[in-house]
Amino acid sequence: MIPADSLQGVITFVVAARSSTFTEAADRLGVSKSAVGKSIARLEERLGAQLFHRTTRRISLTADGDAYYEACSSALDDIGTAESGLGPGSREPSGRLRVDMPVAFGRRVVAPLLFEIANKYPALQLNITFSDNLVDPIEEGIDLLVRFGELKDTSGLVARRLARQNWAICAAPAYLARFGTPETLDELKDHHCIVGYRRGQPLSWRVKRGAKSVRYAPPTSHQIGDGEAMILAAVAGVGLCQMPRCLFREDIEAGRLVEVLESYEPEQVEVHAVWPKVSHLRPKIRYVVDELVKLCEHWQ
Repeated sequence: MIPADSLQGVITFVVAARSSTFTEAADRLGVSKSAVGKSIARLEERLGAQLFHRTTRRISLTADGDAYYEACSSALDDIGTAESGLGPGSREPSGRLRVDMPVAFGRRVVAPLLFEIANKYPALQLNITFSDNLVDPIEEGIDLLVRFGELKDTSGLVARRLARQNWAICAAPAYLARFGTPETLDELKDHHCIVGYRRGQPLSWRVKRGAKSVRYAPPTSHQIGDGEAMILAAVAGVGLCQMPRCLFREDIEAGRLVEVLESYEPEQVEVHAVWPKVSHLRPKIRYVVDELVKLCEHWQ
């Protein structure tokens, strides 16, 4: 743990790193130039590393200084956002929010909900990416993840359930007219199936056998690593596809898809919001997740 009397030195260092001279840093801190210089010198002595290149005209960070600045700046920003999140002025989310979500569910469900939230909170700035692959939010600098299924590794993360979704297996009417409607899982051997594809491997389906939900590997006629493209393939009539039913809803209602094998529907899949523990007190995380929980009730 950093010594208590050294914290001011860290603050002085961060301010100096954001300035072009020690004189400028001193003006910002309201102290003398010599006080800034002595504080930096003590910090360098304690760390055993030179943090600044010094000339008569300006200062610049060394490689060690740059690395130390990134860590200290981030830590001080986290303290500031945590404090702002505890005060009476933290009623609305603001700032940039980086969100990553599954492609199909993100585009069809979560993104429109985030746009509603952005309209409600104009100070919030969205940065949205779509990915069906596993992502480390800490490593990738993501504030908030939306993900399906069980969370196997939640170390360093906070998770909150947004919704539970029913599964469905669907195909286009033209496909069923051509190949017939399967009544049992055994009949799938005579069918074309569209499955997800991740890390070089096809993904299995979830089905109910007896009273239990189990993994089932259907014939992998088409392997697609994008959820939205999987739905488009099903609508195009190339095969059967399993997805959360909410993603098929519009296509089912429009007659573009038909649900089959309903007696094999497994237990619901959970949808979670996941974020790093270091961001837990940030208002933009807390309020956006609260809003998503309310809005996702429509998609249960």
